[in-house]
Amino acid sequence: MILDANNLPDDGTLRADVCIVGAGAAGISMALQFLGSGIEVLLLESGALREEPDTQALYAGAVADERLHSPPDRYRQRRFGGTTTIWGGRCTPLDPIDFEARDYVPHSGWPFAREALLPYYPQANQLCEAGDFSYTAAATFRDGGRPMIEGFESAYFSSDTLERFSCPTDFGARYGQRLRSASNISVVMHANVTAIRLLPAGDRVAALDVRTLGGKRLQAHAAHFVLAAGGLEVARLLLASRDVQAHGLGNQHDVVGRYYMCHLAGTIGALKILKSPGAVHHGYEISEEGIYCRRRLALRPEAQRAQRLGNFIARLHHPRVTDPAHHSSVLSLLYLAKPLIPYEYARRLLGDEHASVRTWFKHLGNVVTGPLEAIAFAWHMLRDRKLAQRKFPSIIVTSKANLYSIDFHAEQQPNAASRVMLDSAQDALGMQRLRIDWRYTPGDVDTVTRAIELLAAEFNRRGVGRLDYEPATVEAEMTRYGAYGGHHIGTARMGSDPRVSVVDGNCKVHGIDNLFVASAATFPTSSQANPTLTVVALSLRLAAHLRGLVRAEAAATAIAGPPQPDGHRNPIAAGSPV
Repeated sequence: MILDANNLPDDGTLRADVCIVGAGAAGISMALQFLGSGIEVLLLESGALREEPDTQALYAGAVADERLHSPPDRYRQRRFGGTTTIWGGRCTPLDPIDFEARDYVPHSGWPFAREALLPYYPQANQLCEAGDFSYTAAATFRDGGRPMIEGFESAYFSSDTLERFSCPTDFGARYGQRLRSASNISVVMHANVTAIRLLPAGDRVAALDVRTLGGKRLQAHAAHFVLAAGGLEVARLLLASRDVQAHGLGNQHDVVGRYYMCHLAGTIGALKILKSPGAVHHGYEISEEGIYCRRRLALRPEAQRAQRLGNFIARLHHPRVTDPAHHSSVLSLLYLAKPLIPYEYARRLLGDEHASVRTWFKHLGNVVTGPLEAIAFAWHMLRDRKLAQRKFPSIIVTSKANLYSIDFHAEQQPNAASRVMLDSAQDALGMQRLRIDWRYTPGDVDTVTRAIELLAAEFNRRGVGRLDYEPATVEAEMTRYGAYGGHHIGTARMGSDPRVSVVDGNCKVHGIDNLFVASAATFPTSSQANPTLTVVALSLRLAAHLRGLVRAEAAATAIAGPPQPDGHRNPIAAGSPV
């Protein structure tokens, strides 16, 4: 059932066994696990089926340095489906090394190994519509697939690991009907959670305060509560709930909002491949089940340990779009089409530079001198991306001169000084907005600098190419576009010690028996991988844990006798389905 909080009685009460806050990838994935279970689930979503400016504005906030981090209402969608309504669809799991405590990565180590998530990754892959849980070319393609660069073998870098791409799947559109038809799941739109209320003892959540922008006030009661509102909003809710715990929930040791990570990403250098153009295949292959897959150059775990570096991957990339010296009609067409490209991708693809009129005309000249190539590319993007149900994932431009740049994506170290906190400004509901102070460390710069140095040396040693770049520019290139948008990691980190973590290995907030977090906020480290697939896998694991808890409680209640009348479940007392 899907309802609108605006249609519910003012000062009403919503009841369920499990209450989930946020209907994005995590919240929807969790809710689906309770279909037909007899367990009543309440899924609260701030937005509606489509983006609404007033609701989206609730995400607005401040940043310490806008050069390093986009405003917090960018890269996030406050609506049913969450940010899966705009994501790029890249799926790849975390690597086993990411879960290890590494003495060269401060504050690293998860409370469990990768094996704890392996039972949930295949289903996460299916929910993300990324096909089989198979992330090597050797296992995915019968013939092993085409090599990225023929003849390139390295002791430091593997080119066998893959990225798989979702449609990209909008979880709200894809799974909304299943939730709408479920008798035991109630989705409530326009339900903004503004506070988490604890019992006086401070060890359990009593209820959530829920408000609408239209002025309705509700309360949500449940046996168990899950915050699945994303890495920034989870921290905001925990910090803003101070009626019993003065510094916010799970924040007795000032950890909530700290250790904030994104990813380190950028493009650098000019790579001249010393082979024929046919020896290079840097684009996508399609698996037997119809999934776009792409190889990466991944720093091997043994090399990470030996070199004491964070996780790092690289891809072959086209030259910088903004520089008309590339003489590519396709890249110049993209530059001229910048106003039509969504902010989330335009900033990474094209940057924020304001070009001169002369530069604009140079790009126009490139298009005019290569019209057929530009037209063919435009048709490909219309057919295979705009109109296709499974969209071509990104811009792939083959260089006739075998000249590329290196696109890198690297792990960011946990850093207590990198944080999100409450600001003095308030939103339309009276909640304090966020202020973001994202920072990187010398260790982050070292990972990218030395990994690129290793890659350049390997290209040269194997005789496959020459990577020319200026090492002194690495830090500038990895921060050119700031923190990688949409990857909000570590603000409610997982661990066994409450002094340096917020949740335990079951994603339960330390000291609060019935409050859990399903979000990349819980990741102790960031890996090189986009977080969505692992967020979904972690949410499935949490759903299984909660199903066990609810059933154990039901069994105990059956032995003790029926509940009192005021404890009866009544998910929604009134209201019209949406």
